[in-house]
Amino acid sequence: MHTIDDLDVAGRRVLVRADFNVPLEDAGDGTRRITDDGRIRAALPTIESLRSRGARVILCAHLGRPKGEAKPELSLAPVAARLSELLGAPVAFAADVTGTSAAATVAGLADGDVALLENVRYDARETSKDAAERGALAAELAAFADVFVSDGFGVVHREQASVTDVARLLPHAAGRLVLSEVEVFRKVLGDPDRPYAVVLGGSKVSDKLGVIENLLGSVDRLLVGGGMCFTFLAALGKGVGSSLLEVDQVETVRGLIATAERRGVELVLPVDVIVATAFSADAEHKDVSVDDIEDGWMGLDIGPNSRALFADRLADARTVVWNGPMGVFELAPYAEGTRAVAEAITRVDGLTVVGGGDSAAAVRLLGIDESGFSHISTGGGASLEFLEGRTLPGIAVLED
Repeated sequence: MHTIDDLDVAGRRVLVRADFNVPLEDAGDGTRRITDDGRIRAALPTIESLRSRGARVILCAHLGRPKGEAKPELSLAPVAARLSELLGAPVAFAADVTGTSAAATVAGLADGDVALLENVRYDARETSKDAAERGALAAELAAFADVFVSDGFGVVHREQASVTDVARLLPHAAGRLVLSEVEVFRKVLGDPDRPYAVVLGGSKVSDKLGVIENLLGSVDRLLVGGGMCFTFLAALGKGVGSSLLEVDQVETVRGLIATAERRGVELVLPVDVIVATAFSADAEHKDVSVDDIEDGWMGLDIGPNSRALFADRLADARTVVWNGPMGVFELAPYAEGTRAVAEAITRVDGLTVVGGGDSAAAVRLLGIDESGFSHISTGGGASLEFLEGRTLPGIAVLED
């Protein structure tokens, strides 16, 4: 892949596909405010490099799923305001994607200036399955620019107008963020230092089947927590009470357990869990062995013995990939498993990768120092597909 260092950008218009799909909440005064600006901050190295070299930077991104409609609550206006604060420079904001406002905004840029177009998914052609429709939008976006830079890792697993089609129309390169993400995931997939441990959590085992199947050929240890662990426990014949259980995946998981044993992969499952009478912070809850989960009780976090076990099995690892929380970390009584695993990973002497999505959100919500991890991915879905060994369209189109 070409990088932005390979490009001559002085005085040129550079269209950057970023990922500004950030969480918002009502500010109470009729406006929306950003609750986690991690993805905006992740784009700064690319933007600042281009600005410092005299580029006219045109940012393109999406927010949520407006499905081709201009929904005010999904406007990128709050992103433009926050980005301006982080850059310490004005960010011109276009009120549309490729219309008169966008054209005027781009035309008004001087060298080193930055503009942000409105939510690209306000245009239904962005996510269209029709290649001609996507191509038409891509052509309109490409007309604004001389060069295209892909820096939205969170969307590189999508075949979309601003992700793949524009890249086919303009000289292109990977931004700093996309390049770092690709390098990290290729390292853990192709040449990991050992012992190599992967920690998987989240609610559904079905979401991670492809990852598990692909990684069983390379990992030394697989640690499983979160809601998905109960399907593993059920596959071993244990009762799981009212815990989340994918009955249709039990037989598949039995096969995965057998494969792990056959390949010498150490499978680490919780030995105790925090169970509650309801999915609520106020519900009665207690720590029980995984052999003693009663009917009417649901597991919402791994227990203290499991936290210690997981920390022990991570202590001597040289490569760790973590994707998915260990429990319902948004509710205080069920956050300690995720916290314990995250803190254990920060103590690892080696490459540590947080696979985006809920894991990255948990790190920030729980106040864990981000500098303790080698890499925090900005793309939950993209990182999962990378770990599954899939070809990501937004990466493939950048490669020569």
